[in-house]
Amino acid sequence: MKRTFLIICAFISSLTYSQQDSDVLCTVDATDVSVLEFKNVYEKNLSLLIDDAQKDVENYLDLYIKFKLKLAEARRLKLDTTRSYKREIETYKNQLIAPYLRDTAFIENRIKKAYYRTKYKVNASHILVKIPKGILRKDTLQFYAKIMKARKALLSGTTFAEVALQYSEDQSVASNLGNLGYFTAFKMVHQFEDVVYETGVNEVSQPFKTRFGYHVVQVNDLQLSQGEVEVAHILITDKSAKGAQQIDSVYVKLRKGEDFNSLVLKYSNDNSSIATQGRLPKFGEGRMLLSFEKKAFELEKEGEFTKPFLTKFGWHIVKLIKKYPVKSFKEMRSELRDKVNANGGARLSDAVMLDKLKKRYKIDVHEKAKRAFNSKDIRASSSADLNETLLTINNKQIAQDVFFEYILNRRHKPIEQLFEAFVNKEVLHYFKENLRYTVPKFARMLQEYEEGLVVFDLMQAQVWGKSMSDTEGLNAYFEAQKEQYSFTEMSGNKGRVMNDYQKYLEDNLLKGLKGKYNVQIHDEVLRELIQYYKEND
Repeated sequence: MKRTFLIICAFISSLTYSQQDSDVLCTVDATDVSVLEFKNVYEKNLSLLIDDAQKDVENYLDLYIKFKLKLAEARRLKLDTTRSYKREIETYKNQLIAPYLRDTAFIENRIKKAYYRTKYKVNASHILVKIPKGILRKDTLQFYAKIMKARKALLSGTTFAEVALQYSEDQSVASNLGNLGYFTAFKMVHQFEDVVYETGVNEVSQPFKTRFGYHVVQVNDLQLSQGEVEVAHILITDKSAKGAQQIDSVYVKLRKGEDFNSLVLKYSNDNSSIATQGRLPKFGEGRMLLSFEKKAFELEKEGEFTKPFLTKFGWHIVKLIKKYPVKSFKEMRSELRDKVNANGGARLSDAVMLDKLKKRYKIDVHEKAKRAFNSKDIRASSSADLNETLLTINNKQIAQDVFFEYILNRRHKPIEQLFEAFVNKEVLHYFKENLRYTVPKFARMLQEYEEGLVVFDLMQAQVWGKSMSDTEGLNAYFEAQKEQYSFTEMSGNKGRVMNDYQKYLEDNLLKGLKGKYNVQIHDEVLRELIQYYKEND
């Protein structure tokens, strides 16, 4: 109910002022309503009004004044200071702020890159030097030196396989000699994918870091992707001569026209796919065992099947169900956006935005105040002794005690790392707190919700909630109005009586508010406004 009410009320709380249309149309409780303010809410919500009578300017102004009266009363009662109100506003504000923390150009660029990387598959080899968990940044030099040695060996002409076997700590290196096969977008962590696709064919990248450690990559090939494929298979896990004989007999049966699904049920050892007649989820390149994937993509016609072939899992026969070529950018745009965000794009966008804010703002770190946190026993200190300015963002000063509270229960990281995170947090907080003063659209939307919510709370307390809890008042109302209803007992009319009683309570509330707060309508300004809409109808 609350959300619906707030949507309805949004039209009567949007404030936009400028020198144009600045004439005062009416005054409610010493608060002026300009012509422009009224025009904004009236024009914005004409399409929401079902009743033609409400579209009449004078009737709509009456509705608007009623809302303003309720707003004045809600504020007088300090309903906008309650804990629940503040909590809900903070939640909504964070939701409203979220898009402003995203760098839309950055996200759009990543979507375009993702499409290119979906359309083109890349084959790359890599060398990994792992960095132990928990090690400090200043202690990673030895690992960087090792990866640089590996890169130097590659550039000197040593084969990638030899260098990989000597230096790489990837567990798969013994079997693949560093070659990762073909892959497309979203198959690797984003840092790795970025470097691979930005490195030319037959080139070796500079060392780079992911959460796994330091890497260098060599790009071996780049070509059009085959999209995705859906197949079914029959698996015989016995890799001996007996298994080979069995898969050959199944292949002969298929060649003679026996049903593939029936043979799956009778012979396949893949328990996970038997229930689906051997069907596997559709997959793209880089998702399955390379030999299996190659055979699947070689099939051209739906229903066509391979000859028996052997993998580490056993003997397979694969049947093509359907091929899914890469769609157009327009068709994939929405899907790619979701994948970009799900694969760290939103987080990366936030980081880009944070970096822009740090360049935009004047940020000063007061080194003398910061040195107080070099003490090993700093967390045993008292915040009362930490009141010097530690950080300044534009004209906002942040004292030492704020950082002290931040580090108090964060003992897992060094102070320097915590301070960097603290600065980032304060920059974002400064941005959020000032957004309503720098972005008019955001300010209007937030104000709409603030005003709508506080009026909702007033109505809940004095009308809707009261009609539910005031049984005595409801019964008295029914007895006084009994002749209007079909049934002589309350139970037969309860829904209708409840609605009428709520209207009665709201009318009484407004009657009282009109007596409490002064309302003045400037008739000449109203006449000119009515004439304006007649001429522009």
